[in-house]
Amino acid sequence: MVLLQENRRLSGLIIGGFRCKKRLIFSQGCLAVALGNGRFLCYNVLMKSKKRKNERIKKFTIAAGLILLPIVGGVISSLITGDSMMEFSKLNQPVLAPPAWLFPIAWTILYILMGVASYLIYKVKTKNQKEKKFRKAELILYFTQLAFNFIWTILFFEFELRYFSFGWLILMWAMILALIIMTFKNSKVAAWCLMPYILWCTFAAYLNIMIAVLN
Repeated sequence: MVLLQENRRLSGLIIGGFRCKKRLIFSQGCLAVALGNGRFLCYNVLMKSKKRKNERIKKFTIAAGLILLPIVGGVISSLITGDSMMEFSKLNQPVLAPPAWLFPIAWTILYILMGVASYLIYKVKTKNQKEKKFRKAELILYFTQLAFNFIWTILFFEFELRYFSFGWLILMWAMILALIIMTFKNSKVAAWCLMPYILWCTFAAYLNIMIAVLN
């Protein structure tokens, strides 16, 4: 009797917005709402539908957050080093130095790919504790290199520590390579999303050391 009253109370929350006459039906442990014309809406189905909707919202929020994180970090670092980057264009440039307008475009694309890769790593299904620890290690490595990326921009442009920032960039490059190798085991798509990133960082290392030597 208590269970029946509780089910009626819960169902009342669900069907309270309807204006038509309704009645509750209890069949095989399933609470249903009779909507007329032979149509029935199962309480369990409503709950499952609501759960799926909440899961979709959660996935979208996490995906958006992970994709936006590197972009926001890039914007903040560019604001910090705004004047320094203007001075950078006046330095002696190496032979293969690209035009200044290419850098924000390239980094925006790379940040998006990095965010997508991080989400793909996050959503990998784990079967046991060992796989959970491996995925956690991947995410820790990803966020660590992301922090290195943020700091490198400040070291190179704001503080003008050219040689130190080169060593910093080499450490970051090694982290990215390790991340790609680890990620390739669980998500090849995530690993391929990181390929342009490590190629660009290789090119950035060349620019870094050459600018240090030429200036």
